[in-house]
Amino acid sequence: MTTDYTHKYLQVEGHRIAYLDEGTGPPVLLIHGIPTSSLLWRNIIPVLARTHRVIAPDMLNYGQSDKPEHTDVSIAAQARLMVGVLDSLGLARTDVVSHDIGGGVAQIIAVRYPERVKKLVLSSAVCFDSWPIPEFLPLQEPGAEAAMSLLDFLDMLRGFLPQGVHRPEALTSEVMEIIMAPWSSEEGKQAIFRNFRRLNPEYTQAIAGELTQLEHETLILWGQHDAFQKPAFAERLQETIPNAKLSWIDAAHWIMEEKPDEVGTVIADFLNAHTA
Repeated sequence: MTTDYTHKYLQVEGHRIAYLDEGTGPPVLLIHGIPTSSLLWRNIIPVLARTHRVIAPDMLNYGQSDKPEHTDVSIAAQARLMVGVLDSLGLARTDVVSHDIGGGVAQIIAVRYPERVKKLVLSSAVCFDSWPIPEFLPLQEPGAEAAMSLLDFLDMLRGFLPQGVHRPEALTSEVMEIIMAPWSSEEGKQAIFRNFRRLNPEYTQAIAGELTQLEHETLILWGQHDAFQKPAFAERLQETIPNAKLSWIDAAHWIMEEKPDEVGTVIADFLNAHTA
């Protein structure tokens, strides 16, 4: 398991955004979901970095990026911030690979900034009205974090994460620690509850009709056993996006934890394939 990465930092809209920057070649932007960070991609980056410059940010209010108390952290705001990351790095156009709510961010970027995207990968992505998952609904209630101690919250998270894998052994104690570390303080707990409250299907519903106009070559990559983002939504995305193909992974939601070699290879082959 690869964890030896050093984050870099840049400023976007006055916020410090942490990111990983590995490899050389055509750029590819990796966008994580909730409750993960750029380290979601730690085992995928070495494969992609053989042929690409890999940029993997921590979204605002996630990972090592700033966690401001009074800032919009919806997927619409994150899409704008991710384009800001590309602007700061001088990258006019990039492949975009995404997971979970990062997939919602990627859809918004593709719709609102189509000229910035080459190829698009949506893995186990929120879409249409597929989210938030029922487990998160009580956490969106006002004062939910005040009613839960830090220890109780971490116990809840520790119980929730295994639901995202088909094979429990894939979620080792090391993987759990990587995912939980940014939230393992009172500041982190407060931050993730702010993220929970901005999980709103209005954003993906608003662009659903425009997905039919996307011209980007798109890979939809999905866990066959995903209990969070149901496989039926993968099929619906494939039917909606004109130039999309669907690949299944024998895993649940955290496909890059269960099948990192397969996921890395499938994404790399897609990005490296000659565009017709």
